[in-house]
Amino acid sequence: MLTLASYLLISALVVTTIWFVWQWWRIERARREGTARVPRPADGAIGFVTNFFDTLGIGSFAPTTAIFKIFGRMPDEKIPGTLNVGHALPTLLMAVIFIGLVQVEPVTLVGMIVAAVAGAWMGAGVIARLPRRAIQIGMGIALLIASLLFVANNLQWLPGGGDALGLSGIPLVGAIAINFVLGALMTLGVGLYAPCLMLVSLLGMNPLAAFPIMMGSCAFLMPIGGIRFVRTERYDLRASLGLAIGGIPGVLIAAFIVKSLPIDWLRWLVAVVVAYTALLMLWSVRPRVVVAQGNA
Repeated sequence: MLTLASYLLISALVVTTIWFVWQWWRIERARREGTARVPRPADGAIGFVTNFFDTLGIGSFAPTTAIFKIFGRMPDEKIPGTLNVGHALPTLLMAVIFIGLVQVEPVTLVGMIVAAVAGAWMGAGVIARLPRRAIQIGMGIALLIASLLFVANNLQWLPGGGDALGLSGIPLVGAIAINFVLGALMTLGVGLYAPCLMLVSLLGMNPLAAFPIMMGSCAFLMPIGGIRFVRTERYDLRASLGLAIGGIPGVLIAAFIVKSLPIDWLRWLVAVVVAYTALLMLWSVRPRVVVAQGNA
């Protein structure tokens, strides 16, 4: 049985989806003709696979970043924007599904979502203006942290959580403040899922309650932050379209057909690949020594 808060959130998600698609189309339509706008099949495949496993709780940002970086799909400074724009529509769909399925106390759910959106709005304005080196360093450090969280989760070091479906008092204020920071980090390409799940569990909530919180947070913040990347052209249009087009069927299949898989081995693979990508990102910013050769 859906609560009034769930109905309102789902309605707001529908409105956000319409707004995001309209704004994205309007901005790109006004740009110069001749720009390649047809997504590559490989981008659609990446969107399908990453969003399929995202729906099952793996997360999509870290694996997508790893693929883009390892294969040199785009300049590093365009990766955060491409993630936020391309994964926005599949995540909106995920949020509608999980907010409808899992009940969370309304003040906790809405408060944490609004905080994440506010953080993303502020973060996108900063990240969109940062130089490549700063983004490479930030993403490298963030990916290392993400890989450690994957390892901790695989080894069951993270707290198991409790039975609560909501928070109050100081724990609620703390959760809202931390989700604000996590929303800002999303615009740097850092996934919110693992840290949000850890936060919810540490505060004694049922880990299942993290799904509508983290998916709802991402669903609202990614379109809002993503449009700022679209306006500044700090993203790859073709890759974003591919992620969106491939991601939507990936979400539907995972949510309504597959529902669950034994994916412990995949979590270890993601941890290794993300750690490798972090080191690769940090290696990219190393000082390059140029030896000047004089005339003999």
